[in-house]
Amino acid sequence: MDILIVLEDSNGKIHRMGLESIVGAQKMAEELGLSIGALVMGANVDLLAEEASGLNVGEVLKVENELLSTYSADGYAETVKQVIEQENPTYVIFGHTYQVRDYAPKVSAKLMKPFIVDNVSVTTNGGNSVFTKLMFNGKLFSDVTPTGDGPYLISFQSAAFSSEKADVGSAPVRDCTVNLDVSMIRTESEEPFQEEAGGIDLTSADIIVSVGRGIGKEGNIPLAKELAQALGGELASSRPVVDAGWLPAAHQIGSSGQSVSPKMYLALGISGAIQHVVGMKGSKNIVAINKDPEAPIFEIADYGVVGDVLEIIPKLTEGIQ
Repeated sequence: MDILIVLEDSNGKIHRMGLESIVGAQKMAEELGLSIGALVMGANVDLLAEEASGLNVGEVLKVENELLSTYSADGYAETVKQVIEQENPTYVIFGHTYQVRDYAPKVSAKLMKPFIVDNVSVTTNGGNSVFTKLMFNGKLFSDVTPTGDGPYLISFQSAAFSSEKADVGSAPVRDCTVNLDVSMIRTESEEPFQEEAGGIDLTSADIIVSVGRGIGKEGNIPLAKELAQALGGELASSRPVVDAGWLPAAHQIGSSGQSVSPKMYLALGISGAIQHVVGMKGSKNIVAINKDPEAPIFEIADYGVVGDVLEIIPKLTEGIQ
């Protein structure tokens, strides 16, 4: 196969960022005429294999091993390395999850191959894939074209693609065997990393109400919170709001915060700086309210209202209620 997608378990389902990576791989396959395969492993390997087989991924490789029933960086890295050596793909695609950040660098070191991380898009140029990364806190884009012999290890940033756009299909499942023994597992992992104890996971929210500097002051935050509650959504913000101490860091969207792709993103008083946009551009519907008609946010918004958010929010909340 040409492209191997490594899928991650999320409580018996394929992790959302794995589904997004499938979309990226399908795009590459279509544009370059490449074949795809997906690798599943872990405690819920049968469930993952069944879900993956319903997608257009060519074939599903299933690795069953007792030593993979509990995650460890050593076990997963060695497994992925051996599968890569068996299948010889040109590209190995990951979602840029916390788990991938933990073990994929080990795969890179074992194979002595580069790991091109946290890409926001992929394009085609002259028969080659070009991966785009953000640099300098989202201020610059950098295009990277891997050269030399593969495999090339690639990870895509959260919301780089929409998981809902994954093409369905009917992929056969093939058992794949690796050689693991207890001596290879030299580390023991703790519980999965969370952003913040008791914090919010904006990546799973269907509706997000996000505030920027245009909200004026901390005392106006409850207006946006009430609107979010009326919509059944979550409250988020741009970085200046967090830097000012008006909301905790767990609410921040952008290159230095969370990347999201809700069904609706309501941007209140957000100008649309690139550092913020990269974290929410995957939203299905973007609604912007800003008193500046030239605000960059309107360039990506599906719906826009030019006006004072402090006048509009209470009326919008009242109308929804």
